[in-house]
Amino acid sequence: MKRTALACLFMSAAVLASPVFAADNDLCTSKLQELEAKVNALPATSTNAPEIKRLLASAKTSKAAGDDKKCATEAIQALALTN
Repeated sequence: MKRTALACLFMSAAVLASPVFAADNDLCTSKLQELEAKVNALPATSTNAPEIKRLLASAKTSKAAGDDKKCATEAIQALALTN
């Protein structure tokens, strides 16, 4: 009985945790796309351009490494600098 209850508990935790990881991936992807569009539209005289481009490159590296949470965080930071 205890084994069954524990097995059900672990299976429930795995099922509930899956959407969280998918959400990080989706957020990373959407924020990267938004950031790339804004970087392409940045004026050449923008004072924040080097930092924004550095954060964009770092976010892409994080995504390639599978760290979607860091990717999303860096992309959001860069987007804040574009405004």
